[in-house]
Amino acid sequence: MTDLSIYFQPVVIDAAYNAAQLGSQITIFNSTFPDLNGPGCALISVPEYRGTQEEQVAALNFRSSLYTLHPEANWDKPIYDLGEIKPGATIADTYFALANVVSELVKRQIIPIVIGGGQDLTMAMYNGYEKLEQLVNSCSIDRSLDIGSGDEALHSHNYLSHMLLQRPCYLFNHAVIGLQQPYAAAAEHDLFDKLFFDICRLGEFNQDFRLAEPHLRNADLISFDLQSIKSGEMGSQRGAPNGFTAVQFCQMAKYAGISDKVTSIGFFSEEALNTLGLGLLSEGIWYFLQGYFSRVGDFPFGSKADYTKFTVFMDEVSRELVFFKSNKSARWWMEVPYPPQSGSRYERHHIIPCNKSDYDNAMKNELPDLWWKTYQKLG
Repeated sequence: MTDLSIYFQPVVIDAAYNAAQLGSQITIFNSTFPDLNGPGCALISVPEYRGTQEEQVAALNFRSSLYTLHPEANWDKPIYDLGEIKPGATIADTYFALANVVSELVKRQIIPIVIGGGQDLTMAMYNGYEKLEQLVNSCSIDRSLDIGSGDEALHSHNYLSHMLLQRPCYLFNHAVIGLQQPYAAAAEHDLFDKLFFDICRLGEFNQDFRLAEPHLRNADLISFDLQSIKSGEMGSQRGAPNGFTAVQFCQMAKYAGISDKVTSIGFFSEEALNTLGLGLLSEGIWYFLQGYFSRVGDFPFGSKADYTKFTVFMDEVSRELVFFKSNKSARWWMEVPYPPQSGSRYERHHIIPCNKSDYDNAMKNELPDLWWKTYQKLG
């Protein structure tokens, strides 16, 4: 079993917390590295900013704010704070360390909650899954697509190209929530369409926030770009005037936590955060934990006895579409068949999260876009 302590600097505790505060209930690496037993969650800070456009950014010192918050009564699994992964001699050293940490924690059923630096660290988290030889669905909450050019060195605005170009490629699907049109080039849109990736634009989210929920529920890895939050909500002088509100940010963090499929999450910022921004980041982490401790285990990879099945015949594809509604959470899933293989006697299916609106559209003989994209990727 990998010794993870070699990658971390301990947390310096400069305050006392009472028994009702999170700081007294988290197992903190301040002298002895904790004995890690999953399932649970682990906080990890990574002040690595060499992959951003900034020369130097202060670490996101979120702990003094987070530790004062109050956990709920049902938070009955361990929460660890493993401390800080110091930037290595080269940025590749930092990526290597984070990838190994993510891989080992996921293997132990402990969700890494990565805080800071640049969003290029998403690539290092993805490499952790590569070590497990596991297909990955990723989701970014971002105002841009971050495809950039794969010919350039990895940085925070082209990490997706590097994920796609790496061989073998374990990325099955990628979704972006919160895209703002002015921040994405036409060529990037075209590539997203060719790859059958998913986009939930900021305007669509504002009209109906439930449109984003299936993308969060379908992800293994989630990457939050804190610059997707409206600058006024963060107290920032450099962010965008449009973006998510503080409430929407916390809503998405909770949805991410509730998802049975999510096994890692990162919160990234290219700039130093003031007290308001650090407070909002702490609340986002808190709501992710609240969602995690509210999981009901209804991802349909076992028996379908706990689901109500709905079947709709679609003229457009001359076949039946099958939907499942969870009796535990009232959430919906859709069955997508693998394209027929020559000589195969058995039909296999892939089950993906969806909204009730996808079922409603199918009832109107409208093929859900999510079904078609997934079918193409399975081919």
